[in-house]
Amino acid sequence: MYDVAIVGAGINGSALAYTLQKEGLSVALFDTAVGAGGSGAAGAFLSPKFLKSSPVKTFINEALDEAFSFYEEVAGELISRYPLLHIAKDERDAKNIRYMKEHDEIEMLHSSPPFIPQNEYVYTAKSALVDAKKMCLRLADSATFFNEKVESLQKEKDGWRLNGSYRAKNVVLATGAYESLLKEPYLEGVLRGIWGHRIDVKSASYRSDCSIHQYVSISATKDDLLSIGATHDVHFRPDGAQKYDFAKGRAELLQKANTTLSLGDAKVIQDYVGLRSGSIDHLPLVGGVADLQATLQKHSVFELKKKSLQEEAYVFHKGLYMINGSAGYGFVLAPRLARLLSRHIVAGEPIDSLLLPSRFLSRYVRRKL
Repeated sequence: MYDVAIVGAGINGSALAYTLQKEGLSVALFDTAVGAGGSGAAGAFLSPKFLKSSPVKTFINEALDEAFSFYEEVAGELISRYPLLHIAKDERDAKNIRYMKEHDEIEMLHSSPPFIPQNEYVYTAKSALVDAKKMCLRLADSATFFNEKVESLQKEKDGWRLNGSYRAKNVVLATGAYESLLKEPYLEGVLRGIWGHRIDVKSASYRSDCSIHQYVSISATKDDLLSIGATHDVHFRPDGAQKYDFAKGRAELLQKANTTLSLGDAKVIQDYVGLRSGSIDHLPLVGGVADLQATLQKHSVFELKKKSLQEEAYVFHKGLYMINGSAGYGFVLAPRLARLLSRHIVAGEPIDSLLLPSRFLSRYVRRKL
């Protein structure tokens, strides 16, 4: 029996496996491949969130320094520090940048960027690129990896059984969007899939030693290649009948990149696609999973609708956790989420209620019951 079984070997699951192993726990990691979905396709940019004050921005920007340190400790050769030129794509974005500049919320570079944009911009050293696939593989090395999809999950007296064959004291679901293993009504529709597309391109005329974000993300030049990526289609589902149009996706990425700067005769070398998972309130989900039916037996609907009722009063599935919903900031957030959940599992340390999956339970009760 393993101490923890993690279902999903993207950046969240892989980072958690690494962190739990350092705590001395035995870890089993399940997926069809390491970094097979949105994590493997990610540009894996580490950069701040450019918003006015909000819980989302605060959490992401506080996690950023931890991410730099984490990846450099794990595999320093797989993280490259490049400056970032972030350019406003509209007036709303420009207002957010001006706010951050006025309140000194971003570390600015005083040297000139590679070109001076017409729109409001930030030029900062607080940025890096991670080799997404290789980093997931390096982190996953710390666990016993099972190359299979988990189709069944059963609760037992002293833990959980996966696929009828594997046993673990604790299970963590790090599966991305459209999860089918967990049947909790209050979590239905909470996670949404966000289809991402990234291309590696070679340009004979363009070289840059900084990354640029505007309509899409354009990496610094590395090994004569640029990576161009974006959250590309919030409606496309890979499990649907319609196939993804790669040619259309490439054309759109190149068109948006060339709106920011001229790439010249850019040649697409490789495509990467995958489904990211984001939550409807834009904050990740990390922590124990509440049992709605057991909670309804303990508390009346009237009690559950009270905002004063603490989430600690809910009944939880023993030994069942989630780590999910990071959207386009998966590589920024994964180290911090992994630390929070690891310390919760190992030592019972509390997790901020803003991040707990059970935050959606009371909302469901107020809306549906």
